Amino acid sequence: MARPREFDEEKVLQIAVEQFWERGYDATSVRDLAQAMGLTTASIYNAFGDKRAVYRRALDFYVEQSFGDRVGRFEQRQPRDAIQAFFNEIIERSLSDTRRKGCMLVNSALEVAPHDEEFQRVVSEVLRQVEAFFRRCIEAGQKDGSIDGRQSATDMAGTLLGTLLGIRVLARTRPEKNLLEGLIRPVFAMLEPESKLQSDQSFA
Repeated sequence: MARPREFDEEKVLQIAVEQFWERGYDATSVRDLAQAMGLTTASIYNAFGDKRAVYRRALDFYVEQSFGDRVGRFEQRQPRDAIQAFFNEIIERSLSDTRRKGCMLVNSALEVAPHDEEFQRVVSEVLRQVEAFFRRCIEAGQKDGSIDGRQSATDMAGTLLGTLLGIRVLARTRPEKNLLEGLIRPVFAMLEPESKLQSDQSFA
């Protein structure tokens, strides 16, 4: 009979996330993973496969714990508030990232995906899910009047996705509060309904 695994898989995957997130894929060896996890390299190969397989599991775990959790918390809010809370949290996390690790998914998009078709599909699918979250919020906001309806929800969701990726990349080299908040102010202005803008101008 096969021996049961003698470790907590979730804890081990979290350690793998931290290693890959901190060092990147290429600079992290199976020996590094084994040392951090307190396992033998043989145990890692038996449990997960090669380094690429560990990275795939770690990336899936990271996405579930970060994006999946965030959408679950924010999608219950009012549409415009959900978008604003999403970006506020991203900026807060970026500013508190003293080691400038950035976002593991975005790092994967830049380091691994361009050279690996499977990871290109994995990253693209997650980004499509992020875009879909934005689109759902915008469509709901346009329906209840809290978000401007002059532009298509698809175009606006794409703009939000591009802004998100820009913040994540820029924050790794320039984690400046004014800079990052300045990136989202025009985006929030884009969401503002025309009637609200006209009302604000009439009192100016």
